[in-house]
Amino acid sequence: MTSVNTSEDNCKKNNDNGQDDLDDEMNESRVVPSEAQGEKLDSNVEHNDLGEMNKNEDPKSQAVERADLAKINECRELESRGEGGKLEDKNELVDSCDKINEDSDLGSNAGVETNQDPDEIVGEEEEQEPVFDGIEVPGMEANRSTSSRSLDLDSEVEGSTWPEKAVTLKNLVKLKSSVAVNIFLRRLSLKKDEIGEDISVDENKVASDSSKDIEVAEDFQKMSERSLWNPLNYIRKSTDVDAENIAEQGEEAIKEPPQPLVMRGTILLYTRLGSQDCKEARLFLYQKRLRYVEINIDVYPGRKLELEKIAGSSAVPKVFFNEILIGGLSELKGLDDSGRLDEKIEYLVTEVSSFEAPVPPLSGEDDVSCRGAIDELAVIVLKMKNSVVVKDRFYKMRRFTNCFLGSEAVDFLSEDQYLEREEAVEFGRKLASKLFFQHVLDDNLFEDGDHLYRFLDDDPIVSSQCHNIPRGIIDVKSKPISEIASRLRILSYAILEAYASEDGKHIDYRSVHGSEEFARYLRIVQELQRVELQDMPREEKLAFFINLYNMMTIHAILVLGYPVGALERSKLFGDFKYVIGGCTYSLSAIQNGILRCNQRPPYNLMKPFSAKDKRLQAALPYPEPLIHFALVSGNRSSPALRCYSPGNIDKELMEAGRDFLRGGEFFLDLQAKVASIIMYLFSVDFGKNEVEVLKHASNYLEPAASAALLELLASSQLKVIYQPYDWTSNC
Repeated sequence: MTSVNTSEDNCKKNNDNGQDDLDDEMNESRVVPSEAQGEKLDSNVEHNDLGEMNKNEDPKSQAVERADLAKINECRELESRGEGGKLEDKNELVDSCDKINEDSDLGSNAGVETNQDPDEIVGEEEEQEPVFDGIEVPGMEANRSTSSRSLDLDSEVEGSTWPEKAVTLKNLVKLKSSVAVNIFLRRLSLKKDEIGEDISVDENKVASDSSKDIEVAEDFQKMSERSLWNPLNYIRKSTDVDAENIAEQGEEAIKEPPQPLVMRGTILLYTRLGSQDCKEARLFLYQKRLRYVEINIDVYPGRKLELEKIAGSSAVPKVFFNEILIGGLSELKGLDDSGRLDEKIEYLVTEVSSFEAPVPPLSGEDDVSCRGAIDELAVIVLKMKNSVVVKDRFYKMRRFTNCFLGSEAVDFLSEDQYLEREEAVEFGRKLASKLFFQHVLDDNLFEDGDHLYRFLDDDPIVSSQCHNIPRGIIDVKSKPISEIASRLRILSYAILEAYASEDGKHIDYRSVHGSEEFARYLRIVQELQRVELQDMPREEKLAFFINLYNMMTIHAILVLGYPVGALERSKLFGDFKYVIGGCTYSLSAIQNGILRCNQRPPYNLMKPFSAKDKRLQAALPYPEPLIHFALVSGNRSSPALRCYSPGNIDKELMEAGRDFLRGGEFFLDLQAKVASIIMYLFSVDFGKNEVEVLKHASNYLEPAASAALLELLASSQLKVIYQPYDWTSNC
């Protein structure tokens, strides 16, 4: 009976505490009433007073309070039975009171325990702001229009406070959601936030600490500004990377290169491809901090006659300060040695170029890209595209976008070309053979009936992933691939000399992005839409695709930014594509499908081209392992950027292999008998095992190193270590 009495006493004390809180709301006071006063109140008075006090409350909240009061009355009835009551009733009393106390703990903001002394409660309540005891359900006060808690305050002030808090909380949730989505996307692509550390919000303190709200708002503002995507922001200069690496090692950081002088005048530099004096003239002007406009007479052949007229000779380099002819490299160095070059530079700083000075090249000058005779078939196709119904259709239980029916095309051709239906079908097949459109499943060339066909520029992959078809179908006759490849080679060489380092290891992407040479390159690659690749000789195909791969990589980096992490590298090499001969090619498809004779890429289970893929016809007859010394993927482990010609392609690839392995990518320690090599990803192209790979590499080493390597391989005492691949940008 002792334990029962103790529980009964606790229940009585808890009951008194619950009744005290109810009296507080009725009397607009937080003073705890006495035990006798609590016993005088009956259930009817409690219900009447509570109903009068909460007459404007939500009906659901009133129902919850009535249920709680019914539990209190039941407890008091059980208590009135005294010790004569049954043990089960007393246990029920204890359980009911305990449940009410648990509800009180959930609803109380102060977390007051039910077994706390009443005097201590009074002392705390005198110091702290009034709180609820738990008779009301949690969150009920937010739904009230009036409350005894706010009787001492102005009702208008209380009514205006809660809507403001609700709006603030709503805005905070929006900010946190946006921040969380941005963090998730950045971490998914393995890219570190530009704003420094990962943005984190303390879930427990953000609602109570206003400074956290301000920080989250500022971080959200920074992310909103970063949403304006500029890929060049992710391309850093090689000096920046070197400075960071040296700073991490505790050494003095590399200084920034000197900024060019601000001049009102113009410097024109006439150059040509393959001239060593032109390279030295570029370097001389760069060291003097002089910004210049280069006119390459191989890129702009019309300027050769202009140079002969104003300078009396077409020999290059030639330098003009405004309208004044300075001369060639020797004249520049002579002015510098005599000290008169400073006077010429001062003239450029203060004087504007006159109308007598040569004019910088205009956009599209001497450019034959996308120019030529109009293709009559293209004109007919453009008319047909405006006449037939192009829409999404179902075919063989599948849905295809932007399609037209073969019967509709035959109807148009019959009417437009005054042909019989069979003749119209033959004419449609001719258009399809010229790669203007094709069957959605490549089942046939062109047939009359319910077959579905799609124009080249309406293909979903072409329209979303290909970057050399911005203007749709071009209406100029398709030029021979050999002519396009020749112009592409000249432009690649010009970009290499003007915007790459002397060793070809680094590229100035920012300067390439705004150059006329790159704009001309973009116009050239548009002509690849309907070229024919099947009849290209091996040497021409090899040189063409190597040069195209290197330029396409630069184009992809300028569009997407330099990839950071495996996910972005996969997007750059797999999703950035060109339309070539009516088919789509990614960088991976060119490397592994064309140049490696349709071999599986590293860590892939499937070949790039299936047996029925039309692109397989353009693949080389056998793999070319030397391409790995020529393909530049935009990182520091890539070989030097070069331009390759079909006449000397094999010799140039051998030279590229020697420069690559002798330039530090192969290391042989004779004492430790260790060989370090970087040809790991594509080692299968060089041999079936490490011994064959090293024997192949020995062909490109110095004679002494090659002999030592072969000797160690014969004694089987050589240990092979593969160097890690450096994915840092080659900018």
